[in-house]
Amino acid sequence: MDKLVIKGPCKVSGKIPAGGSKNCALPVLFATLLSKDEHTIKRVPRLADMDSTMKMLVHLGAEISQKHASDYGCDWTVSIKTLRNKEAPYDLVRKMRASNLCLGPLLVREGSTRVSLPGGCAIGARPMDLHLMALEKLGAKVVQEAGYIEARIPAGESQLRGGHVIFPFVSVGATENVVMAATLAKGETVIENAAREPEVRDLCEALISMGAKIEGHGTSKILVQGVSSLRGMNFVIPPDRIEVATYLIAAHMSGGDVEVMGAKHGDLTHVLDLLEATGAKVERLENSIRVSSSGKITPVDITTAPYPAFPTDIQAQWMALMTQAQGASVVSEQIFENRFMHVPELVRMGAKLKVRGNTVEVEGTPGTLQGAPVMATDLRASASLVLAGIVAKGTTEVKRIYHLDRGYESMENKLRALGVDVERTVDS
Repeated sequence: MDKLVIKGPCKVSGKIPAGGSKNCALPVLFATLLSKDEHTIKRVPRLADMDSTMKMLVHLGAEISQKHASDYGCDWTVSIKTLRNKEAPYDLVRKMRASNLCLGPLLVREGSTRVSLPGGCAIGARPMDLHLMALEKLGAKVVQEAGYIEARIPAGESQLRGGHVIFPFVSVGATENVVMAATLAKGETVIENAAREPEVRDLCEALISMGAKIEGHGTSKILVQGVSSLRGMNFVIPPDRIEVATYLIAAHMSGGDVEVMGAKHGDLTHVLDLLEATGAKVERLENSIRVSSSGKITPVDITTAPYPAFPTDIQAQWMALMTQAQGASVVSEQIFENRFMHVPELVRMGAKLKVRGNTVEVEGTPGTLQGAPVMATDLRASASLVLAGIVAKGTTEVKRIYHLDRGYESMENKLRALGVDVERTVDS
């Protein structure tokens, strides 16, 4: 099992390219199930989650080829002319919860499917209830049995029908699943309280490139007019806003200066505004974002919420930043009930943190973190520990970085390009 060894403190400075968005690539790759034509998806990040996605698609019958187009990311060609299986088994789904995004596409393509429930999640409950409710609104018959979701189009019907879906709360995955299913349903589907995340918007753009008729994506009300068939897509995965934010935060908390090439500032408006409030200099350039540190970090409270508010996927990194602020701040988590598992590990490094329910009180103490062996518990927690190790005095060992490999492509290479003393080694 690999670990990252970081010798700090380091100043993070330089230029790096933005990687492709993991959270966009996942639903886009599962959307290839909607058409028998060949698909080309460019700038897919090289991540463990993409490997899991490939295994699932191949299991279902896909033929996939990859071409490395640059140092980061690769281009996929996907063809699924014939489905070999209509079942997504537990052994594949358990490795990546997003595998449940095959539910909607398989249902509308084949008329029935059997998809394993994904099981537990380290950062909190992520039930499938909203996915199933939405598909039932489109006429699907759904049952849960023996750890599987079994969904089918009713007897006597040739396809799903458009429906009116009102989500009681925002769900990115459920929005994505029902949008994909609705593209091949009969008539119009109206989705209210839909997720507005850029990744949902970009999935809809990929579907539109396939011939889908979708309006309102990027807002809380999405309209989908079903079509009889879809063609292959030719789509470029956009930059990963979470990865971009992680490196920009690293620049500010280390007293550095980083420009992320290819980044879109429009998808990070709230985060960039808050970085400026902490004292960072932020340049929103035409095809990049640059953040340089002022040398002083002002404490700023954050509360996670659905887009366009502060992303839960940047909460842990922000907490690491606040450990270097001059004063107290509060981090509130409103999305997941168990997303503070990085707190004990940051405390091991000298951070002064107090958990009170769904909030963490941070007493900023610049320059006092000490290197230590720490354990990664989930993807974004891993990133926060790496950021802490960059500014800590001495050596930090971040163990179990297979979590990190799910969302950050070759992080150690990018960090080295930015001046960080870091290496990947095998944990003994």
